[in-house]
Amino acid sequence: MTLTGNVLSLLANDVAALVLCAVFIGAYQAYLFLRVRRDPHYSVQSINAIARTEWVKQIIAKREVITAVQTLRNSTMAATFLASTAVLLTVGVLTLSEQGDKLGSVWHSLNFGGAINIQVWTIKVLSILIDLFVAFFAFAMSIRTYNHVGFMLYVSAHTTHPILNADYIAHHLNRAGSLYSIGMRAYYYLVPLVFWLFGPGYMLIATVGLLFSLNRFDRATR
Repeated sequence: MTLTGNVLSLLANDVAALVLCAVFIGAYQAYLFLRVRRDPHYSVQSINAIARTEWVKQIIAKREVITAVQTLRNSTMAATFLASTAVLLTVGVLTLSEQGDKLGSVWHSLNFGGAINIQVWTIKVLSILIDLFVAFFAFAMSIRTYNHVGFMLYVSAHTTHPILNADYIAHHLNRAGSLYSIGMRAYYYLVPLVFWLFGPGYMLIATVGLLFSLNRFDRATR
């Protein structure tokens, strides 16, 4: 087999691993979505959505604005910390990309079935950057929505405006929670992308292990 054939074969291994991991993750997300459609109490996320809706109704009924502000502040601080972490990780990955030619031999010392040329390395780093940008955007939008909910809760406790009812506010609060979950998912899926730097086989193993863990922790306790 020629050198070009060897390179194409190794590149095909990386592409196949990436496609398989994407299929596994997509299948799991579809499975989780269908299970929640059949049983709204199946996942932790759906239980949290129900809890947030009831929380908004209680806050408006009892006019406990101070409690609402404190709770939203905690959620905003958590999302802010994670968004800042995504920025720091992005800077670190960009620094790493500048030293790809120096670190390639070290990172690929355990790579037994993937391509080791600089172009593939750049694609792997770019995939990590895209994932981090998704996490940052999701957490930033979550912070924005939490701030809007704070204004809505305060106004709803002192006015009878027909739009600012409990269901409308709960919808926005659940949207903030969903954006926060998307950001956390992006962090989780960062694990197989990092292992992809070492080789396609490690990426597949990391993806299977991650999905096994998510399947356990996404289910609500009965």
